[in-house]
Amino acid sequence: MEIQNQEKKLSTCETMIMKLIWDADGDISVQKLIVEIRERYGKDYARTTVVTFVKKLLDKGYVSTYRVGRASFVHPEKDEYQYKQRLMNEATDFWFEGKPSALLSAVCSGREVPEEEILELRKVLDSLGK
Repeated sequence: MEIQNQEKKLSTCETMIMKLIWDADGDISVQKLIVEIRERYGKDYARTTVVTFVKKLLDKGYVSTYRVGRASFVHPEKDEYQYKQRLMNEATDFWFEGKPSALLSAVCSGREVPEEEILELRKVLDSLGK
């Protein structure tokens, strides 16, 4: 499967760390990343492990880093929305023969979809037809 714009794929751990970086209110320190990984994902990674993953993200162009005193900070360089859009396009092409309706059906099947969400989905679909 060809990756659009030759973007480098992220491993599961890299994706987890990027999610925390994107969710942060501004740049995030490595120390805060370690705490967030433990609190949100139940992973007790050593500092060296987190730094290794941040280095891989840096090498792939997803983040930049800088220091303030003794603290290291991570800044996202890639847009989260564009990343998610690329993943969904790849999944739609691979699993659903390029049919967004089949993807949507799979996402909504087997779960309760509140009326409020159904209305929101209709708005999104209606806006695509214009």
